[in-house]
Formats: sequence, structure tokens, C-alpha cells
Amino acid sequence: MDLRYSDADEKFRKELRAWLEDTVPGHGTPPPYSDWDARRTYDTGWQRKLFDAGYAGINWPKEYGGRDASLTEQLVYYEEIARAKAPYIGVNFVGMLHGGPTVITEGTDAQKSAHIPRILKGEEVWCQGFSEPVAGSDLAALQCRADLDGDHYVVTGHKIWTSFAQCADFCELLVRTDPNVAKHGGISWLIMPMDLDGIDIRPLPTLMGEGEFSEVFLESVRIPVANRVGAENDGWRVTNVTLRFERGTAFASEMYHLQEILAGMVDLAKRLTRDDANAWEDRTLRREVGHLAAQLDALWAMVKLSVSETAKTGMPGVGGSAIKLFYSGVYQQIGELGMRLLGRAALSREDLDDLPCQQSIGRAMQSLSLTIAAGTSQIQRNIIGERILGLPKDQKPAAAAAPKPQATGAR
Repeated sequence: MDLRYSDADEKFRKELRAWLEDTVPGHGTPPPYSDWDARRTYDTGWQRKLFDAGYAGINWPKEYGGRDASLTEQLVYYEEIARAKAPYIGVNFVGMLHGGPTVITEGTDAQKSAHIPRILKGEEVWCQGFSEPVAGSDLAALQCRADLDGDHYVVTGHKIWTSFAQCADFCELLVRTDPNVAKHGGISWLIMPMDLDGIDIRPLPTLMGEGEFSEVFLESVRIPVANRVGAENDGWRVTNVTLRFERGTAFASEMYHLQEILAGMVDLAKRLTRDDANAWEDRTLRREVGHLAAQLDALWAMVKLSVSETAKTGMPGVGGSAIKLFYSGVYQQIGELGMRLLGRAALSREDLDDLPCQQSIGRAMQSLSLTIAAGTSQIQRNIIGERILGLPKDQKPAAAAAPKPQATGAR
């Protein structure tokens, strides 16, 4: 597929850039992380502006309210959003980038008409109820149970790292509907309204004092069977659709934004001094920046490949795991570079003079979580080895033989 930009793409870029230059400044600065009501208003307000201008759901089909943009237009969109430092999708992340696309791909007509337009307009916020304390990286080991009772599932269990639970309207929820089959075979994917009785949300503060994640306790929560996406016990297949969207294209604009972040670090290095010399004069630093710039070019090429595959098949392939793994590593390197540039100033969580301390330490801390979010780096390596490279699975260690009983008493 030809990924060069055409005259039509450049016309689209010009129109989008003009709209962003006119609209972004007027949307104001983001509210404090701790003010969830204000954050929801800010993020969903931006989503509505995108919708009204025809830029919401850039790659979603027009029949569902999206733009149905071409492959190259999607890439232009990601580039221009990052260039303009536009508001991030924020609390709309789950619904826009993998919950909504999963419903489009796997949902019923009723589910699509009920949720897709509202997600696109910013009227509906989603969270993700996948991870559990006892399952860890082995997502299929989840234990949150759903028992069928007439036309409802009665759900009891415990979810953790539930992004945006405290301001969400719906949750993409994984439950075990059959505990008597192999673990991958007894899972179902449900749409759970967050205002149902029996839901207890408890925010989890991070090292930066933010509360983006929560643990959610479910006690006899009644969810209509009509809210199941896909067939009963076919949830693992549906889950992999969700994860491919999350790993393949969900981070695209952030990946391109890393180029802007690296350029900002170069500007910072040119303003800092080290041992009576300009920090940018350090050859080692310039070499590291050059290597990182090359890696970001390679990462963006991988994103282009993933978007190309998505355009052909309707969903990203397993190559998204390679993108996610590479992205996590590069992001950590950039986070560490920012901390080293600031030196002792990196110990401050507040900006010092014109040094971006708060932003740099926040980025470095967040980079640690990216090796876990959307599947740990270890899991991504397994997927790459088995499903892309065709390597054999690791052999499970044989069960240790039971020790022989020891004789007792006198010989």
C-alpha cells in the first residue's frame, strides 16, 4: 500500500491544522487530576467539538457516525493532533479506542445503535474491567463469576486497575460464565452500566497522587443478558479483538507525540549547563538523542503498518504486540533521559523556575506503568514469539515426584 501523502491528504491536513489552531487555544487548560467532574467535562467537551467538526471516530465507519477516513488521512490526523498539542482523548480513551471498536466489530445492531453514537459525541464514558488481583498477567485466569438467572447475569467478583471507573457510564467487563471448562473457554464479555446496585468503586492513588485507576467490587450485580457482546463463553475471542485495538492503534497519537517530547528535551538541553558547559555539547547526550529519534521513526513506521493492516481487515493484527512492546521501551528511555537532564531538579514534583519538573517526573513514573498496561511486556514477548515468529510454546515443568515416605523407628 502506498503510504505517501497525496494532494487530497495535504488538503485534509491544511483544513485540520486550521481547525486545530482555531479551536485548541479556546478549549483552555486541563483541570487538576484530582477533580474528576471537571476532567470529565473537559475531555467530553473536546470529544463533542471533534464530533461537531466531523473529526470524531476518524477511522470509524460513516454508518456509525465516524469519518471513515482513508489510511493516509488517519496518519495525518494523528500527526496534526500531536503537533497542535490538542487535548488528549482522556476519559474517553476506553470507549473511543477499544470498547467502541469492539462493539462495532462484535456487537449486535441494538448494541451499536445504543452506544456508538453516544460514545462518539462524548455523551458516554467507558471504563475497562479486565484485570483482577488474583489473575495478574494471566488474564484468562479471572474469577469474577456471572451466574445466569433468567434474562440476567448475576455478577460477583473483584476488578482492579479499572481506568476511569469513578466517572464512567459503562464498563467493558470480563466474567466467568462457565467455571467447569478450560479457563479460556468459559469467559464472556459484558457491557455493564456503572449505576447498577452492588457496584463499589474505590480509587487507587498513584505515586503522583492521581486516581485514574480504581478497584471495583461487584456483589450480586444484575446485568441483562442482552448486554453480552458475542456468544456466551466466547468472550476470550472477543477479548482478543479488544486487546488488538488497544495494542495496535490506541496509542498511535501518543506515539507520534513522543517526537514532540524529544524535541522539547533537545530545547531544554540547549538551555541547561553542566560543568560550566552547555548540556547539548555533550556528545554522549547527542548520540542518545539521535538513537531515540531513529527509534521513534521506526515506531511510527510500525504504526503505519498496523493502520494499513487495520484498513484491510477491520482490526489490528497480532503485530500490535510488537508495537506495544517497542513503544513501552522507548517511552521509558525518554522518561529516564528527561530525569537525567534535570539532575537534582527532578526530585521536585513542582516546576522550578522554567524547568518542567512536574511534567518530566510524571512522564517517567507513567513510563513504568506502560510495561504493564494493555498486557505486560512479558506477555507481549510470548505473543510475538508464538504467534508472529512461530516459536514453540514453553514446556510446562513436569510435576515434581512426591517424596518417598521415610522409615521411622529403630533399625
